[in-house]
Amino acid sequence: MAKKTEGKPTSSRRDYNNEYDYGESRTSATKGKKKASASRRGKSSTKKKGSSKKTAGKKKKRTVLFVMEILLLVVMLGVLYGVMQGTKITRFNITEDDITINEQVKENETMQGYWNIALFGVDARDNSLGKGNRTDTIMVASINRDTGEVKLVSVFRDTYLNLGNDSYGKCNSAYAKGGPELAINMLNMNLDLDIQQYVTVGFKGVIDTIDALGGIEIDVAENEINHLNNYQISIVGKTTDNIHYEATPGVDYTPVTSAGPQTLNGLQATAYCRIRYVGNDYKRTERQRTVLMKMAEKAKKADPAQLNNILNSVFPSIQTNFKITEMAELLTKVGDYSITQGDGFPFEDTRTSGNIGSKGSFVVPITLEKNVEALHAFLFEDEEYTPSEDVKRYSAKVLSDTRSYVGGPSDAAPED
Repeated sequence: MAKKTEGKPTSSRRDYNNEYDYGESRTSATKGKKKASASRRGKSSTKKKGSSKKTAGKKKKRTVLFVMEILLLVVMLGVLYGVMQGTKITRFNITEDDITINEQVKENETMQGYWNIALFGVDARDNSLGKGNRTDTIMVASINRDTGEVKLVSVFRDTYLNLGNDSYGKCNSAYAKGGPELAINMLNMNLDLDIQQYVTVGFKGVIDTIDALGGIEIDVAENEINHLNNYQISIVGKTTDNIHYEATPGVDYTPVTSAGPQTLNGLQATAYCRIRYVGNDYKRTERQRTVLMKMAEKAKKADPAQLNNILNSVFPSIQTNFKITEMAELLTKVGDYSITQGDGFPFEDTRTSGNIGSKGSFVVPITLEKNVEALHAFLFEDEEYTPSEDVKRYSAKVLSDTRSYVGGPSDAAPED
């Protein structure tokens, strides 16, 4: 809770500014063993297009699309506009020699029909988008080049994986250690993917986008008010000890003072999304989806001038390695794209969580190999996919490192 210090509300960094132990990393092992949702498996080649309303409804419920994730897709399209118009966007050159792709993936014909793009959201308040920032959001957007179908996979940031340099830890630290280059390699190596392009958006981009929309209406509960204000302080406050942050109400931020439906500005709405002390983490993602829908509603009603202001606000918070020719390809086909499915990795029925010794709390794939099989069935409808020898080796290492802490299948003992 916020404390009064010399008349200014303060917020503890430990409670409201260090967000890296939240989320699905706290999902219990029993929840991790639930039966897989139908939306995770993708469609087999014999299935007819379309589905019943009931099945479609289930898929929608299983599609967990966070605010930052959707913003990243909007930003990705905004980047196209910006590049074509000559707007300044931070560029980070990554050559083909910098990208690691598992040998088996290079030879896979099925994946050649897809365009995979890495989307990163970093917790940066000063538009610092490169190395040194941990990624709040790690996504893969997979575009079917023939149909325009887009599938989204969120990689839980606390997932125990090879970081792309043969050290193991929370996958969101790859970006901090080696910037987008290492983060892309982390995804390619662990998931058997061919990703060469990325878009990164800064934390400030969310705030600016909502402000450019004129705010969004949210029904704030009484027990959410204190936490919402504390998160505002943690975002904009100043500190001398990196533990407690101070901010002046009415100057640095506008406190929410009452419950009920009300228009929240960018800072308030972003703080609302981050609340994790009222309800479990599923309630947190429910808030994020609520903000997402409100943003979408406002964006649909925005006029061209307002949309232009949104793009101009977000551009400084973008970094990418897209080439203009690649942008042009996306731009010419953007009307054909449609988001059809989304899910989280590791998948619900093949993950667990727990403390891995002194390393802290992690989401653990049980096993990585099985999750990669499921991922390729979901993204590429490849029900017969066999993970590469590289992935099998990483999977064995993950199992070896985590088994004594969170358990694992008896028939998947790591190789010596």
